[in-house]
Amino acid sequence: MQLFKFIVDGFTSPGSFVMWIILFLAFAILGVVIERAWYLFFKCGTSSGSFMAGISKYLKAGDYEKAIKYSSSMSTPLAKGVTAILKSRGQSAKQVQKAVDEVFLTETPKITRNIAIINVMANLSTMLGLTGTIFGLMMAFDAIANVPAAQRAQALATGISVAMSTTLFGLIVAVPGILCQGILASKSDKVIEEMDEKTAKLVNLVEE
Repeated sequence: MQLFKFIVDGFTSPGSFVMWIILFLAFAILGVVIERAWYLFFKCGTSSGSFMAGISKYLKAGDYEKAIKYSSSMSTPLAKGVTAILKSRGQSAKQVQKAVDEVFLTETPKITRNIAIINVMANLSTMLGLTGTIFGLMMAFDAIANVPAAQRAQALATGISVAMSTTLFGLIVAVPGILCQGILASKSDKVIEEMDEKTAKLVNLVEE
């Protein structure tokens, strides 16, 4: 495949130092994306509807101990918020809200952790690709000015190759990285909004 060949050639060119840095960023982005996707879509993405239905069933039966035991068995941010509310039952509204706020202060940073860094690394990949472009163009202009005529075509081609390969690789890493960052950021916002909505409804239900 021609695209793959261009990238491989970039690792053997004078601009290889840029290519290796971009490759390191690519693995870093991949690692963060996998970890965040697992946390947001699998750990936090368990069916909140069925979970809240189970909690409602116990509450309607008046069995708060089983409701607490059920919510405590789950490790999702929503479950932790529900557990805090149920354990605070019978206290003042201010104390219940304080318990919920403490859960939000603990869990929200876990939900949003490292998502912004994906965008930073993706932008760095683009900037490094442009750095390689400038380096390659400098090589090309140097070839025109200083390299003997017999070697000029080869030196010029090498400079242009460096410029194009680094830019291409930087964009190949950056574009999926930015896309994944957007998806993960949207999911984290949804998790927080859902947690806020369902805990607020549960507080009202418990206080009735």
